[in-house]
Amino acid sequence: MNLTAALLLGSGFVHAQAPQPLTGKGKITGAVLDEKSQPFPFVNVLLLQAKDSVLVKGLAADEQGKFAFDQVAAGKYLTLISMVGYQKAYSEPFNVKDAPVNLPTVNLKSDIKSLSEVTVVAKKPFIEQEIDRTVVNVENSIVSAGATALEVLERAPGVTVDQQNEQLKLRGKEGVIVQIDGKQTFLSQQELITLLRNTPSDNIEKIELITNPSAKYDAAGNSGIINIKMKRNKNYGTNGNINLGGAWAKYGRANATATLNHRAGKISTFISGGAFYNKGFNNNDIYRTIPYEDKVTIFDQHTERINRSEYYNVRAGLDYFATDKTTVGVLVSGFYNDWSNPFGQTNTRILNEDLSLQRTFRTNVFNGGKMNNISSNVNLKHQFNDKGKELTFDLDYVHYGGKKKSDLDTRYFNANGTPDEAATEMVRNDMPSDINIAMAKLDYTQTIGKGKFETGLKSSYVTSDNDMVFETFVDSWQFDPKRSNRFKYTENVNAAYANYAGAISKKIKYQLGVRAEHTHSIGNSITLNQKRDRNYINFFPSVFLSNQLDTNNVINLSYSRRIDRPNYQSLNPFEFYLDPYTFQRGNPNLRPQYTHSFQLVHVYKNALNTTLAYSRIKDMIADELPQQIASENKTFVTSDNLDNQDNVSLTVSFPIPVTKWWQVQANFTGVYNHYKSYYLEQQLEIKQTSWNMYASNQFTIGKGWSAELSGWYNSRQFYGLYAARPMGMINAGLQKNILNKKGTIRFNVNDIFWTNRFNGTAVYKDINFKVRSEWPSRQFRLTFTYNFGNQNVKGARQRNTGSDDLQKRAGGN
Repeated sequence: MNLTAALLLGSGFVHAQAPQPLTGKGKITGAVLDEKSQPFPFVNVLLLQAKDSVLVKGLAADEQGKFAFDQVAAGKYLTLISMVGYQKAYSEPFNVKDAPVNLPTVNLKSDIKSLSEVTVVAKKPFIEQEIDRTVVNVENSIVSAGATALEVLERAPGVTVDQQNEQLKLRGKEGVIVQIDGKQTFLSQQELITLLRNTPSDNIEKIELITNPSAKYDAAGNSGIINIKMKRNKNYGTNGNINLGGAWAKYGRANATATLNHRAGKISTFISGGAFYNKGFNNNDIYRTIPYEDKVTIFDQHTERINRSEYYNVRAGLDYFATDKTTVGVLVSGFYNDWSNPFGQTNTRILNEDLSLQRTFRTNVFNGGKMNNISSNVNLKHQFNDKGKELTFDLDYVHYGGKKKSDLDTRYFNANGTPDEAATEMVRNDMPSDINIAMAKLDYTQTIGKGKFETGLKSSYVTSDNDMVFETFVDSWQFDPKRSNRFKYTENVNAAYANYAGAISKKIKYQLGVRAEHTHSIGNSITLNQKRDRNYINFFPSVFLSNQLDTNNVINLSYSRRIDRPNYQSLNPFEFYLDPYTFQRGNPNLRPQYTHSFQLVHVYKNALNTTLAYSRIKDMIADELPQQIASENKTFVTSDNLDNQDNVSLTVSFPIPVTKWWQVQANFTGVYNHYKSYYLEQQLEIKQTSWNMYASNQFTIGKGWSAELSGWYNSRQFYGLYAARPMGMINAGLQKNILNKKGTIRFNVNDIFWTNRFNGTAVYKDINFKVRSEWPSRQFRLTFTYNFGNQNVKGARQRNTGSDDLQKRAGGN
């Protein structure tokens, strides 16, 4: 609990600065127009006390530029209406009593004189809570500078990163869909973790956490969607930025990124690239007992690995504004990742039940791999003359090519320490893989009556080819047909959806939707002559209700049904070895899992967000489940279906304005999980309550200086059969603006007390398994960022472009 206290240090007197509540019967209404006397949507409206201009309440106008403040206490007020690139507009002071006050319509004018001088100095908080998603603003965090995408996700509310088993969870549930710029990666969990571990945070603008998507989104992902939006500047003229960073955590880390943007006339282009180098380590301790025929064998293992990785990426895009109604966009991106464990050694003691030594063995391990990717997208967006009618079309092609390699050299020693030369084992394997993804998507939107109708079609086709070639050294390297396996997987998903959003009254809104998906997948183990052909169709309804109780309170209720299909790597029945007695195995018999999700959200003053969620998962896919071959003293992990999982979660997110120079953002998530299944010929039931919290303190010091103190804490929780001990970390950072605010220097320390380590235990039937793992979580980082060119904000920056449309389609694929 010391960690929790440190995160909220000093917040006990925050209520002294809280805004005045709105209590009363008065009502204030008004409307905002632009220079052409057209409704100005989503403009900022602030209600101020007339005597001292103290903020009472703020809100955004609706799509028609209208706004309303309800239940306003009697008194004298004025309003302030503002938008970047426009002159501020103050109303005349007015009195509020019992009768409604209807303010004169306001026309905002462009702030032409200041456009050449204005720069954006305000920044969004690290975490924003919106109605349907949580947004993590990565580029605004000091302690995220020089980090990786995976390290930033560790600080995201409700997200759990299992470094030991290389898994992601959202609100205590597995099955998270990770997208990059709205495009699903289609990688396995391990490949995805490797990619995120080698993606610099300096390339990322924001991360969106969408926990209950509508029917417009893909039905995959029982716990929701994590969408990573990469940086892209849309200012007019030519501009760019350079970012350089370095870090130290026993070994070094360095990164460099650059972006160049040009926008003029009907064409907007950009190109960005980056390089990342990292050297680190991973240490593991595994202690397990294996009972067999009234005999117990104990394995006590210690593994040390040094890892190295290089990552290079490039992105380029072009938008052509053919007409005021039609935009065509092209986006091409790619990366190259080269990683290896140039040194890895496992030392194992094999003990009898009385802890006397049987023998020892040492395994020297080399693991490595390469992965390259190219992704391309063509986007067309057309707005019809009829208001609210819009058509978008996307065509995508994605290719992943990779090759993994592993060499194991195991030497055995007798209890007295003498070598057992006859038992020496030397094995190696190569696994090239190719993944090809083709997608086409069509979306259409039209206003019908007083509501909005959306419909669309999508088709995706995925092919994967993995070839595990295993060799054993016996006088010479010989092909091992028992361990080798070539696995091919194809998947075709065709989908159609329809959504309608309308209103029952001014305060009650609804959205109804249904999505149909037809799936045909074939998993073919050519070596084992095993084929799994699945062909099925499913319907996925969704319902959303929103009730604006008053100016301060909004309640949202939603339901959706979702599916998670087995990952093609998990279906591959290959075996990947850590040592002769420890390995990982795929499961070709995995079935899809289905989830019913309910969610109740309460938003208070657009700041305090409380979410209560329940989900029921059928045929839950559990990863990294340990099993044993007791007769051979072998332990392996695999994926398997458990019957049911019930998940209840409560998430609370709230800002705390301590002073003008100190802001706190806090998030808390409590989770109750109930697993029930018949597993390994025995009834399995796990009931577990856990919680997670994140808190960030932002300090504005003055003269270009700012600072941040943040941290997170995960209580004890289960990962499949593993019961994990609590984990957490505290981070601190300092920032200074230089070179007329065009340059920024940041220094931060990640995981100051090195508390982010994994300790887990699995006890079930004959399984008694303990794991401890550590990695270079504590890091010292220094970064420098420089912006050049025209960084001025233009009023036209509010226009929707093809790239905007791509970024908003968080689930469109």
